[in-house]
Amino acid sequence: MVKCIMVQGTSSNAGKSMLVAALCRIYKNRGYNVAPFKSQNMSLNSYTTKENGEIGIAQMLQAEAAMIEPSIHMNPVLLKPKGDFTSNVIIQGKSIGDMNFYDYQHKYHDTAFNAIKESFNILASEYDIIIIEGAGSPAEINMRDQDIANMEIAHLADANVILIADIEMGGVFAAIAGTYVLLDDYDRSRLKATVINKFRGNLDILKPGLDRIEEITGEPILGVLPYDETLRLPEEDSASLTTHNFNEDKDIVIGVIRLPKIANFTDIDPFEAENDVGIKMIGINDDIGDVDAIIIPGTRNSTKDTYALYESGLADKIIAKSSQIPIIGICGGFQILCREIIDEEKKESSHGTIKGLGLIPATSEFNRSDKIVTQSEAIIPDNLGGIAGEIFKNIAGESVTGYEIHEGTTQLDNIKPLLTIKKGQGNNDAGDVDGASFENIFATYFHGIFNNYNFRREFLNYLRSKKGLEIQTSKDPYESERNYSLNRLAEIVEENLDMDIIDDLIFS
Repeated sequence: MVKCIMVQGTSSNAGKSMLVAALCRIYKNRGYNVAPFKSQNMSLNSYTTKENGEIGIAQMLQAEAAMIEPSIHMNPVLLKPKGDFTSNVIIQGKSIGDMNFYDYQHKYHDTAFNAIKESFNILASEYDIIIIEGAGSPAEINMRDQDIANMEIAHLADANVILIADIEMGGVFAAIAGTYVLLDDYDRSRLKATVINKFRGNLDILKPGLDRIEEITGEPILGVLPYDETLRLPEEDSASLTTHNFNEDKDIVIGVIRLPKIANFTDIDPFEAENDVGIKMIGINDDIGDVDAIIIPGTRNSTKDTYALYESGLADKIIAKSSQIPIIGICGGFQILCREIIDEEKKESSHGTIKGLGLIPATSEFNRSDKIVTQSEAIIPDNLGGIAGEIFKNIAGESVTGYEIHEGTTQLDNIKPLLTIKKGQGNNDAGDVDGASFENIFATYFHGIFNNYNFRREFLNYLRSKKGLEIQTSKDPYESERNYSLNRLAEIVEENLDMDIIDDLIFS
């Protein structure tokens, strides 16, 4: 029979996702068949699974930690906020449409919960241990009746719960005690231990507080996890971009436009593993400054973000830079670079059809009834136009992989695509080409395109050569760093938490 344990937090961003990933790696290393599970997730960073369905990026990482293939059943309900209290609702990987918060909570609760139970039972039949992640805080007592993410799931799985709290923002003891106090006896009976996360400083100073919290809650503190800035793992929350330790003091600096509705910003993560490459996040009202290339990333709303770029004046700045440095668009960023985004039915926003930046002779249109969600593969053609032909000439004929999550399609106007599709959708229903290559611009619908090391290496070597820097030919630093980070995360947890108690909570 499957064994379960659940990690809940005193708040969002307390460290639930990372602790679940660490436990997945720890118990996998001990020989168990382990799977992560998050019943309901709210995230703009999603991943396409083998079933061509969407899950939160954290569950993809946790599956990687468990050394298994990600599945839609690891995150059966995904909510992707679109603004105005409306989210795109994704059930077992497939979009069922947009829904406002009230209707989802009160009219779709049972349908979502049934999908959660079905997915949990599927995992329970296949794995030895399920490590479950909660969402937000279990002490949102105003919404307990609609809960399908925290204590209701702990009861469903018959799982003991570890509560994790972030000390970095202050008030950690009040957050822990308050969570215990606000839960009723039935829910509180699941809380069996507490972890304090992101600590910097002398642990002796913290000890009196730890002792007092154990007295108040009657449950043990498993330990205190130190803040480790060397870990490089994907983030779910776009708020992390404001606190992320991006380093602009590097030989190569890539400017990334921080769109108001930015999504799937993990596409830029591979660059952080490159020793000589820095990332500069460029806000809507910022100057671009001295950068070697610009990436316009994905967005949950192409028309709203295009409008915001023009309103702020950043659109004109990007256009001016396009004659000097490469401009790259990914997914929504690709659409923004086109001459026009057609949205006659106002599926994206009230702006409807809007003028794009006009840097790619192409038109994007929201004319599909369904969302394209697929894992994809393509070939780099040998007749690329524009700057991409120069950048990627040494790897023409090679395959690249990625994943697509988009509703719009794009028609090119007598220019060359970036890729030839082997598997996936690409620009339109023909499913034969993806992206565009024109003058100093290239673009793609492939998320994860820079995870392909040869593709990333050739792009960066082009930038290096333009500045007279040494080109790089080493192994992929991103894959090595990612695996190191997962192993190091597991080590940190084993070194600082009482694993004997965790074992008892799982197997007792």
